[in-house]
Amino acid sequence: MTNLVLTNISKHFGDFTAVQDFNLSVDKGEFVSFLGPSGCGKTTTLRMIAGFEMPTTGSITIEGVNITHQPPNQRNVGMVFQSYALFPNMTVAQNIGFGLRVRNESGSAIKDRVAEMLGIINLESKANSYPFQLSGGQMQRVALARALAIRPQVLLLDEPLSALDAKIRVSLRAEIRSIQRKLGITAIYVTHDQEEALSLSDRIVVMNMGEVEQIGTPFEIYNFPKNQFVANFVGTLNTASAEVLDPAEGRLSLNGSTIQTSTDLKNKAKGEKVLIAIRPERFSFVSEQKKANVIDCKIENIVFLGAIVRVQVSVGTSIFYMDTFNNPFLELPKIGAKEQVTCSKEAVLVLDE
Repeated sequence: MTNLVLTNISKHFGDFTAVQDFNLSVDKGEFVSFLGPSGCGKTTTLRMIAGFEMPTTGSITIEGVNITHQPPNQRNVGMVFQSYALFPNMTVAQNIGFGLRVRNESGSAIKDRVAEMLGIINLESKANSYPFQLSGGQMQRVALARALAIRPQVLLLDEPLSALDAKIRVSLRAEIRSIQRKLGITAIYVTHDQEEALSLSDRIVVMNMGEVEQIGTPFEIYNFPKNQFVANFVGTLNTASAEVLDPAEGRLSLNGSTIQTSTDLKNKAKGEKVLIAIRPERFSFVSEQKKANVIDCKIENIVFLGAIVRVQVSVGTSIFYMDTFNNPFLELPKIGAKEQVTCSKEAVLVLDE
């Protein structure tokens, strides 16, 4: 069931276009992340859904009701801000129940709902504490509970974890996802952190300069990026120019090595230059049995990254990275050694520049 629909949404501030022709349909209970660099329009889009900004063009509907020009207090949406935005003079319980009091809910209904929310965020013991007595992670849990207390049709989260340290971010994002799934609520999450988007989302909307570059599942976005921007923004990527040798067979020349791609090259001409991309983890050193997609290279550097060992190799004038899992028995070549690496034809992507 479709819950939230944005149709041809644009937002202009004078001559500046913040968002251009944004289209998205979100199913009920779906978790969708807006991912992109600062200034790409993701927060502006979120604020238009919340009602803090009005679209210049386009429409927004929630469960079939057009809310495009409704003020924020007439939209049944919950908002979680980066800065928590808790009332310092209110206790945790009072903060959680604030939206319900504004809606003139009965005292008993507010008490029951606040108790339910405190149980969901595991802060029953902090009901009478004030925000200054809480940690950053606890304050963000309270902000989440306050947004959920009003039973919103859509939950909006604007980079809610960016002010927290790395360890707390990882644990809290898992809690947010668990709560969202438990309640079955539709959620829109704004972030510039690719790891957050990949680990949390049912779908990701990759944005750049006010426009949508690609919409897809985390698996699709990472493994099948549509263009160079998406490929470079999400994960580490090796890119290089290659020459088409045989469009029908998908054969390419990469700095003297012949490789094959599974990408359809029928619209390319022999001798045409294309941009290829290969993820570091798709490479491996050549074994005796492996003869396809063999690339001659030279070992330039080896970097230990804990669970991952990253090998830097030069392929002609191009620099590639190869990732392999670390283990106590891992044998690595010496820096300066001539080696051969390989990858499957499915790993060789041909991108739109």
